[in-house]
Amino acid sequence: MQSAAMTGVGAEDDIPLCERKTVTDFCYLLDKSKQLFNGLRDLPQYGHKQWQSYFGRTFDIYTKLWKFQQQHRQVLDNRYGLKRWQIGEVASKIGQLYYHYYLRTSETSYLNEAFSFYSAIRQRSYYHQVNKEDRPELVVKKLRYYARFIVVCLLLNKMDLVKVLVKELSEEIEDYTQRFNTEDQLEWNLVLQEVAAFVEADPLMLLNDDNAVVVISNRLQEGGVPPLEQGMVVGQLTLADALIVGNCNNQVKFSELTIDMFRMLQALEREPVNLATQSSKPGTLEPNEKPAKRENPHKYLLYKPTFSQLYTFLSASFKELPANSVLLVYLSATGVFPTGRSESEGPYDFGGVLTNTNRDVVNGEMVQKRSQKLKCANDILHPGDLFSFTRKPLFIIVDSSNSTAYKNFSNLFGQPLVCLLSPTVYPKSMQDQCQRGSLFTLFLYNPLMGFLSVCGLSSMRYGLWEKAQELLRKVFHDIGQMITSSRVIDQAYLQFYGDEFLRLLMIRFVFCCTTLRLHKLFREARSFPESYPPLPKQEMVESSLLQKHVLELAAMLDVQNLFSDDMLDNY
Repeated sequence: MQSAAMTGVGAEDDIPLCERKTVTDFCYLLDKSKQLFNGLRDLPQYGHKQWQSYFGRTFDIYTKLWKFQQQHRQVLDNRYGLKRWQIGEVASKIGQLYYHYYLRTSETSYLNEAFSFYSAIRQRSYYHQVNKEDRPELVVKKLRYYARFIVVCLLLNKMDLVKVLVKELSEEIEDYTQRFNTEDQLEWNLVLQEVAAFVEADPLMLLNDDNAVVVISNRLQEGGVPPLEQGMVVGQLTLADALIVGNCNNQVKFSELTIDMFRMLQALEREPVNLATQSSKPGTLEPNEKPAKRENPHKYLLYKPTFSQLYTFLSASFKELPANSVLLVYLSATGVFPTGRSESEGPYDFGGVLTNTNRDVVNGEMVQKRSQKLKCANDILHPGDLFSFTRKPLFIIVDSSNSTAYKNFSNLFGQPLVCLLSPTVYPKSMQDQCQRGSLFTLFLYNPLMGFLSVCGLSSMRYGLWEKAQELLRKVFHDIGQMITSSRVIDQAYLQFYGDEFLRLLMIRFVFCCTTLRLHKLFREARSFPESYPPLPKQEMVESSLLQKHVLELAAMLDVQNLFSDDMLDNY
């Protein structure tokens, strides 16, 4: 095996011993790295501890392999016949390691590390020669690299680069399908369609004075949340774990991320820090495993999970939840409604949301036939299924056409519990937008985008955006004061208010409630968000102060005609 790897001219005996050892050591590191990398897929996806030591060993071997090929490149070129695409493969695997480290830890800084390696592959043209070889499997490696790079760029909001990469990927796919008559042509064209739809789902185009598009981050930034003030009595709970579930039929998705999941995961992250600037010289490509410690909640991203999968991940999160911590469950899923009237009104009598199933969905709603009712019930996540997990602090967000099923909750164990529930019906003019993501989740992700979307505004000047954001900071400060000073609000809201992520979600929820109640198109009660426990209407979601703020924002954006101001006459 060793002699087969040697490509130098002449007998193996002519190769200096030190060079022969270099090739042998490289082959060992390469084989070991592949073995460890392939073993990653056998690790349990849930639980915080089981995977860490194995991940660490894999990372160590790839770090050694990367440095080894850098130090001995000439010998490996001459004696092993090292090709540039093979170096690209190592860099790609390190990029994948960083990305999966991000998924496991929710530490956004690892995204920047993944980006560094993926970007270097492109800048250094590691895969350039692949197209000249008559090996379709090598071209597929290149195509997969592009798809992974695009996912990382999407998560880092590098939209200009995404568009360039999509164009390059399109050309690569065209070349691939022309040269090789393969069966996966349709699959790769579907990848292109998905990412194009994902990019187009962005509801707003921000333009600067030069008409260039401005890309903004929607992650939590310093100063991005109203601070706790003296005299505010709030809980000391911390959001530790989040399950983000996406099971909406027909919603835009890419790489097992629906647009709603994509938005919610960013709403639960802090702005990434570039590790390279902290630990090594800029421009160098060195694996770095130790980011600055920052408290992002750990997340599980579950795309169309079965009931069993969802319950397994819920149980693992519940089991490992530290003391004084909160578990958040976000459900973006198709609603399932009960058939007929039930004599009882228990936690399993109002339907729920759909987990993964192959059954047909009609107009986005799961409809049960009587003969299917028992089988179908196995695919529904009912409110009662979550009761066991209320033994610890639980924060639930349901974005579904049957979200109100989760109003019928019982707090059996006296722990803090809040459910934020989406509207179940939207005005007809807005229903065709649901493929591009839910309006409710958009408000929780970026309230100003939600406001603009409900007003039909799809582009605006960056200067006006900044003015509107400044006004929203004042609005959010006032909402925070209302929550913490209320004498009638349920204590659960105050228990959760100490955590920055949960504080922001609750404040954005109140703003969404007030906005939709004032909007002229939202007239049905089913078109308003609800919550359990209910928020006080008079002094919060229908407060005259908040209504004035909403109308002020509408006037700033010249859309006041879309909002009703006659409610203010009641005060």
